[in-house]
Amino acid sequence: MFRETMFTTSRLLAIAGLTTILISAQPPQGPGGGQPGRGGPPAAQATQQIKPGLFVITGAGGNTTVRVTPEGLIVVDTKNLGDQFYNALAEQIKAISPLPVKFVVVTHHHQDHCGNIQKFLDAGATVVAHENVKASLVTYAPQQGKPANPSVTYTKDYTIKLGGVEADVHYYGRAHTSGDSFVYFPDLKVLSGGDSIVGAAPNVDFPFGGSAVEWVKVLDAVSELDFDTVVPGHSAPGQTMMTRADFDTFKTKLDTVVSRARELVKNGTPKDELLAKIKTDDIGWNLTGPQWNNPQRLDAFYAELSK
Repeated sequence: MFRETMFTTSRLLAIAGLTTILISAQPPQGPGGGQPGRGGPPAAQATQQIKPGLFVITGAGGNTTVRVTPEGLIVVDTKNLGDQFYNALAEQIKAISPLPVKFVVVTHHHQDHCGNIQKFLDAGATVVAHENVKASLVTYAPQQGKPANPSVTYTKDYTIKLGGVEADVHYYGRAHTSGDSFVYFPDLKVLSGGDSIVGAAPNVDFPFGGSAVEWVKVLDAVSELDFDTVVPGHSAPGQTMMTRADFDTFKTKLDTVVSRARELVKNGTPKDELLAKIKTDDIGWNLTGPQWNNPQRLDAFYAELSK
């Protein structure tokens, strides 16, 4: 048995005029961005316990969070679409606990995070996502195949209560995509951030509503939560988790890049010179690669900085 509570709050956290840079460890994938097919076999999946009752499964797509409760499991993100990925993920989950997965939250529409929605639905789980995820899936067409729709969508906030455990799902505005969810486990002070918090340089899925200009204030809102550990959408090499200090550093870097880019545009820097002129050597990010330097993304970035 389990209890589910969904509610919409009036937390409107000043998301107008926000500032954000698309963050993800993934390169863009054809129309809309996301995870492309990669050469060679995917990284093997592996499980790490982060806190009592909370585990992270790495490899084969975005990080997957598993929260164990006495009445079943809460899972965040489902990895790359495909039987081989789902079956390996299911094995990792069963090694954590024999209890069934009751709830799945997908943090955004990219298939390396929501690819196996249908498999979890078929297994009896309730799959939760922001309403913009369902909207994006209408036209999203990754080469791996189209993920299924979630069974439940929400607008601002959604709370899962299962076996005495609470998971708070929040939407703060456009960031990596138009539908990014943050999943907060208040009893453990752990936050699953999806690709809006990653251990790498950022990128923004502008074609699917991402915004470099709103992302900063989205992270401002996230920082109001009382967490000490972050499960990033993709981890930095050799570091599965992020600490609160790591999050603060990531946020500061994002603030810095957007501020510098805005100043360059204000001073008349031409669009084709913008990325090369944004100083990033002091923060360790490279914005000159294909994640940024392609017409769809550069045009949109320059346009929102110019407003």
